[in-house]
Amino acid sequence: MHRFLGVLLQVGLGCGGLGAWAASAAPYEVEQGFEDEQELFALWEDGTLSAESWAALVSLRRAGVDVERASRGALYALPGLTYSEVDARLRPSSSRRGVLTEEEARRLAPFLVKREPEGVSGDARWMTAFSASDSLAPPVALQLRAGGLAGIRVGLLATWARRRLGDLHREPRSRALLVGAPGAALLVPKFHGQWMGTHAHVLVGTYRLGFGQRLTLDTTSLPAPEGFLPDDGVKPLGGLERECLLVEAGCDAATRGAEVTPDFRWDEGFRGVAGTVRGAVGEGLLLTMTGFGSYQSRSLQRSEVLDAVTCPPVSMEKGRCEALEVLVPVARSRRERLRAHTVPGVFREWAGGGNATLELSPRARVGVTGWGASPVWPDAVGRLDFRPGARYPAGGAFGAVGVDAAWGVGPVDLFVEGSRAFDSAPGGGGGWAALQRTVVSGTGRELELSLRYRGRGFINPYGGTPSEPEGLGVRLRYVHRQAETWRFRGQVEASEGRRRLRASARVDWRTPTWLQPSLQLKLRESGVGQDEACSGADGEQDEQDSCSRGSRYEVVTQARSVLSESVEVTARYGGARVVERGRPVARWDGHALVGLKVRAGDAARFGARVQWKDEDLSEHTRLLREVRTTVDGGWTALDALTLRGRYAWVLDLKGREAPRHLFQVDVETRF
Repeated sequence: MHRFLGVLLQVGLGCGGLGAWAASAAPYEVEQGFEDEQELFALWEDGTLSAESWAALVSLRRAGVDVERASRGALYALPGLTYSEVDARLRPSSSRRGVLTEEEARRLAPFLVKREPEGVSGDARWMTAFSASDSLAPPVALQLRAGGLAGIRVGLLATWARRRLGDLHREPRSRALLVGAPGAALLVPKFHGQWMGTHAHVLVGTYRLGFGQRLTLDTTSLPAPEGFLPDDGVKPLGGLERECLLVEAGCDAATRGAEVTPDFRWDEGFRGVAGTVRGAVGEGLLLTMTGFGSYQSRSLQRSEVLDAVTCPPVSMEKGRCEALEVLVPVARSRRERLRAHTVPGVFREWAGGGNATLELSPRARVGVTGWGASPVWPDAVGRLDFRPGARYPAGGAFGAVGVDAAWGVGPVDLFVEGSRAFDSAPGGGGGWAALQRTVVSGTGRELELSLRYRGRGFINPYGGTPSEPEGLGVRLRYVHRQAETWRFRGQVEASEGRRRLRASARVDWRTPTWLQPSLQLKLRESGVGQDEACSGADGEQDEQDSCSRGSRYEVVTQARSVLSESVEVTARYGGARVVERGRPVARWDGHALVGLKVRAGDAARFGARVQWKDEDLSEHTRLLREVRTTVDGGWTALDALTLRGRYAWVLDLKGREAPRHLFQVDVETRF
């Protein structure tokens, strides 16, 4: 074990900080190009931003940061600020409190908010999407926030869904599980009302929350969460899906190969009550106490559900149980199998807990977090439970308790959190986990060394690291920014449990403005020399799955040219060598992008991109080869109304199908 830790540290120090792991969202892969959610989605879509960074930046944009009143964690979540730069703004004697440079103000503008003006203010955002192949009316989503009187603010997310599945239930005679046929429905999945005072904050509705180092509890995706945030987020629509939600045999000829725009989707956070009180308990000591309670309906993938009626535990242990089979009534006496992976409202969940944090200074604190949850399976579904490998532990109630602490002096900050997860799984009972971070920061540079441990049985669906493999792990990260000249970001992560190594490095030259090249290297090795089988059904496997084995070596080059304050051109090309599990010959992937941005002051923006992606250059039928052309734009009128539009033309070169056309429209107004 000691030898393995030594190897990990040598790899980390030798690589100078390459790679990424899902537990950390800051610093982000890039620090520019975040004008609105359209820009964020484009960066996530082309692989520039990870899913974790995208989620954090969207949450940050919706919440907003007031630099004059923000805490250390909130300021650190902003792109491009190190702890040292944040602390310089928090010192009582500092003249930089709430002051940003011209470059920072321009880059961070989408995330900043001002002190609320007197009277009512808010915003409303209406979204829709449609395609040329749609046979249904387009989906619609509405986000609304308003407030300003006596510290009260309200918000909601409402959607019009065209293909909403009915409730899950069991047919008494056949004991089969059924869902109602998909149909139209008006849904209000998210809503909130909150009151913010000087020493207290109360929210009723849907929210995200997190504390400490995100090990015990975090659903915010922010790098340094400090409590709860209102939740009214919605996921962007990135493509089309099959119109028929049944297996192919159950689809009629008209819909068997047809595609439609999907309904809007969202993350299912907590729904209930959350409150915080804070106050001084001694000279220089600040105590913050937060409590929450939630009752939420949760969706599940069929591969996560175990039906004890058709699959007893003995069969499950022998690997004889496949994914949950769900039927859909299509006629009076006809049932067809559901093809869709996710089933809404499978169970209800009671959850509650809290956090107490004693702050000695902005850089020193100690906190305790605890929470518990209990799944409630409706009587109509019978004996269901979670399968091994699901996000939730089987058997009944589960939860976690943890202690975190932080201390800093000079350029060094130390963070630590230990956590114990509990569950009711047979033969389980939970497990231990720990995370320690050391951060050394200065102006424009930051070095972080993180060590973590995840014991067998530590299953925490609401921690910030739910997919980390068991065993020990180490991560080394370094960021260096030389004014406006160049920026380097590197990271390496190695894990003992699955013998996983992930590394990446990226350097961006920012001068001269007419030619700003960048070079990025990525490496991923997973499961080398191991033969254990991966769990999971339906063949569903995410690229981030720690149980997947293979390797990927990738090089990406890019040239960005800022021709003027109004025109910007980007060209990118990347290639990768991939060794897949079970395939003796490596494959070569390629991707390229050419993009154009045109701005007309602050009132209008136009962008166009052409992307090509091929997941196996030598194979003409397997995997993906597509060309995607995207045109988007935005126009702001009278500082109160913003119109945005996006059109995507997608051609699958290996499938040899007709091109896909997807349109999106977004109207936002402020009052």
